[in-house]
Amino acid sequence: MQEYNIWDTGVEGQESEGYTFCDGCNEVPFCGIKFYQKDNNITRIESWPGFPASPLCSKAYATVQRLKNPNRLLYPLKRTRPRGASDPGFTRISWDEAYETIVGQLTRIRKDYSPHHAFFYVGDPKEPRAAVQRLAFTYGSANYGCESSVGCRRAAQLAELLTYGFPTMGNLPTEQTGVMLIWGTNPAYSGQPFMCHGRLADARERGVKFIVVDPRKTPTATTLADVHLRARPGTTAALAAGMMHVMFKEGLYDRAFSEKWIHGLDSLMDYTKEFTPEKVEEITRVPAEKVVDAARLYATSGPGGLLTGAQGTTHNLNATNNHRALLLIPAICGYLDIPGGVKKSTEPLEGMPGPWAEGPPVFTRKDLLPAMQANRLDLEDFPVWAEKIFEVQANHLVEWIREGKVKAFLGWGLNMMIWPQTHEYQEAIASLDFSMAVDYFYRPQTHPFVDIVLPAAMNFERLAPFAIHGRKIFGRKPVPPAGECKEDWQIALEIGARLGDPEEFFNGDVEAACNEILSMWDITYDDLRKNQESGVLIPAKGGEVYRKYETGDLRPDGKPGFNTPSGKIEAFSKVLERYGYPALPEYKEPMKTSSEYPFILISGARVPYITHSKWRDDAPWLLELQSEPVLSIHPKDAKKNGVHTGDMVRLKTRFGEMEVKAKPTIMVPIGVVSVMHGWANSNVNELIPRQFDPISGFPPYKEVVCSVLKS
Repeated sequence: MQEYNIWDTGVEGQESEGYTFCDGCNEVPFCGIKFYQKDNNITRIESWPGFPASPLCSKAYATVQRLKNPNRLLYPLKRTRPRGASDPGFTRISWDEAYETIVGQLTRIRKDYSPHHAFFYVGDPKEPRAAVQRLAFTYGSANYGCESSVGCRRAAQLAELLTYGFPTMGNLPTEQTGVMLIWGTNPAYSGQPFMCHGRLADARERGVKFIVVDPRKTPTATTLADVHLRARPGTTAALAAGMMHVMFKEGLYDRAFSEKWIHGLDSLMDYTKEFTPEKVEEITRVPAEKVVDAARLYATSGPGGLLTGAQGTTHNLNATNNHRALLLIPAICGYLDIPGGVKKSTEPLEGMPGPWAEGPPVFTRKDLLPAMQANRLDLEDFPVWAEKIFEVQANHLVEWIREGKVKAFLGWGLNMMIWPQTHEYQEAIASLDFSMAVDYFYRPQTHPFVDIVLPAAMNFERLAPFAIHGRKIFGRKPVPPAGECKEDWQIALEIGARLGDPEEFFNGDVEAACNEILSMWDITYDDLRKNQESGVLIPAKGGEVYRKYETGDLRPDGKPGFNTPSGKIEAFSKVLERYGYPALPEYKEPMKTSSEYPFILISGARVPYITHSKWRDDAPWLLELQSEPVLSIHPKDAKKNGVHTGDMVRLKTRFGEMEVKAKPTIMVPIGVVSVMHGWANSNVNELIPRQFDPISGFPPYKEVVCSVLKS
């Protein structure tokens, strides 16, 4: 096994320092951990001094307990009983046998079918993405996907690319910002960008106004909002149209900017005429006067900023156009790429046009993708997505397997509970010629359906990936992996090397792979070690420049304008028009409640001390904070149904049902209930249908109607 740190302190048993990142929120980059170890045992941890993302929270501290959990995987496993058996009969094998099996299957599938019949996937954590992309694309498969393309960030990003021509979740307020619009996210819990609620509170102290759009009474809304719009889930496009209606009618929009830089402005103005505040109230349940107040506050208190979440507005059957609608509010106010507004960074780190999680295009070999575009499995199902997003939209995986288009599945951090109607994906993957998974622990909701399970090194045991924050780069100083665990990058690189091109995969050497990326900035991992705590700053060539749409700096051809087909912000999308989808961000009525199903279900809402299904059985410290799923229900709804705190209730939709413990709380509005996803014994995604937004392919995790009855 390859080792990167021997902890040669000179004195046996002497405590020494190490550095790594927390993967608890599934973010890249990460929060920094400084740890202390003695004889390769972690003795204590603290926040990495001066690190851009800090301080640490419960999730980071739980990584220590996870590291020493006696149930973690320590060596490769191989199925010995047929698929479908109640016990897969996993038995320990060597890494050589595991690799021979994986490479043999991939070689056979490429020969008998095509490389595109192998699907490569990265779930949680996101850390393996760059290495697995390189493996998939050099193997010859166009079919790589990830958790973001299943149900997280990508639908919102698709809307941003269609509308602005660049991705953005907004940014924190600056000294010039006068008002912020926070839509579909709760930074007090989810912290995007990292642990930012305190900085938002500081902005409020200096006079910044806040409009928060969220059906829930979140800490963000209660501590920041001057206006809180508690819209019915799935009605984003109607609420956005109502706010724009007020701005257009009262002349509050930036006429000069809009007429010059928004394509389809007249069509948008005509469309929003019907969305009067009164009609919007009927649709969204937001009082008409609040719609007016929010529109006036945002339009007259600028410059205005924006913060959106990864998927709060897109877990519904109108995902793309819902998100496009809210993006047009700062656009018609002229708040794009101005001081205090929605910023597009002037000088991103060279070689990194997108987030670090997506990987540097040169390293990941995205240059191979154009020639393979015709072999994407999602090309017919989701053509707009396939044109704009390099990752394959994987939600039709069940159909592709049934049709014989996928023969093998290789998953890092795979959790089948991410999918709606989870059992269909379990059955489909179990029917493949071959499947494998890489993980920290054996997961009974996932691993009984695959052939090989490989043990992954944890965050304290990894060298890759390093972290990028803006233009600053930080490396790790890990301990050797436990047992026979290998870090994700090493597994991907060693599979690639054995497939026939060792040099392309650095002979499995993770540090050499990192150095290949770091060479873009004329540094090596040794430079990161020499500047371990402070990191290495890659100087920018100049200062921040605004209104880049006037200078040609937003387009690859250097022409003025935005990187869209029209060269403008597209209220009327030429791409959507070309594929026959609604080109304006039209409102589409979500699923309707009824006497049988009187509630709207929100699944996937976060709490601050745990993320998704992570560590439910891995870190007892976190289970002490919450040991089981709970259903949040408004006290009046609970009383009406005879439900009290701690009662077991039956949560039912037309697509499934489960039992869960009730928690009456005013955090959710009347008529809405909420439950976290990812609990193996109470998997709420089994209650969600395999129905998808036709543009993005996203499922309705936050739209389905349901009933709640006391058990």
